[in-house]
Amino acid sequence: MFVKQFDVKQVILVRSDLKMPKGKLAVQVAHASVDCVLKSKKKLVKLWKTKGMKKVCLKVKDLKELDSFVGKAQENGLQTSLITDAGKTVFKGPTITCAAIGPDNSEKIDKITENLKML
Repeated sequence: MFVKQFDVKQVILVRSDLKMPKGKLAVQVAHASVDCVLKSKKKLVKLWKTKGMKKVCLKVKDLKELDSFVGKAQENGLQTSLITDAGKTVFKGPTITCAAIGPDNSEKIDKITENLKML
């Protein structure tokens, strides 16, 4: 089956209220990206890889806003992955840190995340 050629990207939403150190933030974003790719349709992942595997990190203010965007993405048929840190280093307990959306059609993702700022 042929996948229509369109711009493809992945978006990672990061909670800005947690003020994670750079190393912790980088690892949490990596977890979100990898987990979401592993759950995604193989044909979308293949197209994404041929287009350079575009990723964009955007900030959300808190858990409530993160949950809202993840819910909207799921309602629109987009693959998501919500990441919970185990709480063994930076946080005092399990903490939801970020979420990934896609890879998928950039236009579909932008309809949901277009008003968010870059991290």
